[in-house]
Amino acid sequence: MKLSDIYSMDIYSDGGQYLGEVRDAIVDLEKGEVSRLLMDEWRSMDRDEVKRMLQQKSILFKNVKNVGDVVLVSGTGQAAKPPETAASMEVSDLASRR
Repeated sequence: MKLSDIYSMDIYSDGGQYLGEVRDAIVDLEKGEVSRLLMDEWRSMDRDEVKRMLQQKSILFKNVKNVGDVVLVSGTGQAAKPPETAASMEVSDLASRR
């Protein structure tokens, strides 16, 4: 399956809660793998907006259990929140690449 095939798919928790729709993805080019699915489109934004998106509007790809008609993710039904240190590292990484 290509990454583009999951764009616009609905995202549900394994508990059946609707979380959002796949709008974009973050790809780790060094590892050649998807690291996060975003429920907002990626655009130029400041550090605080990036941090908010990573914490509230993204799902770690490692939490994806299945992709079929919808994307099914494990978790509590809320967007996967990265630990504060990981979020800070990702924000710094992303902000420095603009």
